[in-house]
Amino acid sequence: MSLTDGDTGSPWRFIQFGLFVTGKTEENCLPDFFRLVAATGICSFSLIRKIGQRSQITSKKRRLKMIGQGKKIPDRDETEIGLPARGYLSSDDRFLILVDDLEAGRSDSIQEIFDRYRLALDTILTESQSRRASVHFLVNMLEAYYFADSRAVNSFLDTELDDYEGDVETIGNPKSRMKNVCPGFDVVEDGCRIIGRLSICHVLSREDTCSSLRTMFAWIFKAIGEPESELRDVLGGRYSDVTKGQISLLSP
Repeated sequence: MSLTDGDTGSPWRFIQFGLFVTGKTEENCLPDFFRLVAATGICSFSLIRKIGQRSQITSKKRRLKMIGQGKKIPDRDETEIGLPARGYLSSDDRFLILVDDLEAGRSDSIQEIFDRYRLALDTILTESQSRRASVHFLVNMLEAYYFADSRAVNSFLDTELDDYEGDVETIGNPKSRMKNVCPGFDVVEDGCRIIGRLSICHVLSREDTCSSLRTMFAWIFKAIGEPESELRDVLGGRYSDVTKGQISLLSP
């Protein structure tokens, strides 16, 4: 939605971000994860659809079959990702974020997984729509970021955690780690409550950690025109080598 400010005459846009997610917790509460950005009053976040996780296509037989049929992407990627993305991005004021809840077992193939998601989007979308669509990863899984903000966890659960000393994106299985810390931990119900208390600025406060998460927020921040926000102060750190190229594709 584009309007004109009556005092300045400058254009004002309200941006809608649609989310394609792969995880159950994300399906239930990921929009709340972006509440700091939504607080600028110029954008909103909503779940569009839950898709199954994709991995790299390693079968030579499958690749040859697709080539023989003149296909760049599997039918499933076209119907579940590409076509719904094209429908959603029919408005210029809409942006799309595909978020994969990446487990450690798939992290060695992150470039190939990213390439598959991007190909599903770029094959179906127009050039303009492709720039408004991005692929990002929660590494390794959404639960990793809980350990970067122990206050959010301790304020809800009966725990006495300290912030993880290293990069939480290197924790192998944060979901199991949470269950070890709190045996009754419910990944969806408890996870959504923690997300509601999580401070993204605190999570991103260390420049040498959380490169994948920082890249996603940097892409969003540029998409909305880099307004005044406390988020600006935590986006100067390390970015993901796999996903950072999408930022420069956004229109200035």
